[in-house]
Amino acid sequence: MFDQIDERRRRLLGASAAAIAMASFGLRGVANAKSSGSAQSGTGAAEAVFGPLRQVDAGLLNVAYVDAGPANGPVVILLHGWPYDIHAFADVTPVLAAKGFRVIVPYLRGYGATRFLASDTIRNGQQAAFAVDVIALMDALKIEKAVFGGFDWGARAANIVAALWPERCKALVSVSGYDVEDREADKAPLPPADEKRWWYEFYFTTERGRAGYDKYRHEFAKLIWQLASPKWQFDDATFERSAAALDNPDQVSICIHNYRWRLGLAEGEAKYDALESKLAAAPVIAVPTITLEGDANGAPHLKPGAYAKKFSGKYMHRQLKGGIGHNLPQEAPQAFASAVIDASRS
Repeated sequence: MFDQIDERRRRLLGASAAAIAMASFGLRGVANAKSSGSAQSGTGAAEAVFGPLRQVDAGLLNVAYVDAGPANGPVVILLHGWPYDIHAFADVTPVLAAKGFRVIVPYLRGYGATRFLASDTIRNGQQAAFAVDVIALMDALKIEKAVFGGFDWGARAANIVAALWPERCKALVSVSGYDVEDREADKAPLPPADEKRWWYEFYFTTERGRAGYDKYRHEFAKLIWQLASPKWQFDDATFERSAAALDNPDQVSICIHNYRWRLGLAEGEAKYDALESKLAAAPVIAVPTITLEGDANGAPHLKPGAYAKKFSGKYMHRQLKGGIGHNLPQEAPQAFASAVIDASRS
């Protein structure tokens, strides 16, 4: 089991570490990376928090990412969800950097300043594509192995890497547990109250939904934030800082395809079929894992007991109190950072 650390001491140490890290939060270059321009979606807001972003060609993408902490430190890769962005880790990153970690926080495909390299590449939102993007980024940055932390779409990508490429994953921190899409299970109807919570998924199956999301991206995202984290009192500036990442030209296509693919209403790409076949078997994750859940998560999620057996290595679940919702890294950054630190020591 992972060591238990007094939460009050964690908060005090985390606050000191964050202050130290913020004072020297300069980001490094990588051999094949370059600074991003501030004209791209969300870049200006991100640079105000993280400093200059980096960009690197990786697989199908030119990925915009944060690179913080010592160049030779153990690597942590943090993956955001929808409709959020890298600012979900704005307070987590300096704590980890101050502890000696090299922290990589990329914009996923369809977010922020990340762009497809080719105009004719399919704007695919299926789960395997996101995981392959992560492996491509690791290869581009010459990272052999990392601790992964994520929530929502990011947790799913991190879970898939841990399950299918365990040699690339030292440990996993996953909000809401085992998160691998089961398309066959998704075909089964849920009780009406549960179906209601997925209203946006059904909305996205229609062309009206696609047009509505495109026209009202920020309003739509703000509603999701409120529903998924009903007790989180975020202000407009915090929201708009992240919502800018949704202005990416591929955001709507990626998002709509993601939800339609889940329901079997859109096809994936044949090149991912072998990976999806493995994921359909719900593979067990053997790397050390800590799962986290907030007591006020308004997004659909399973209870911890439903997925505990999906982790065969060292495993711990931490239930957070205090009105913590779906965007757990941003709402409880010290608890998330502590989980990453503890998992890395396993």
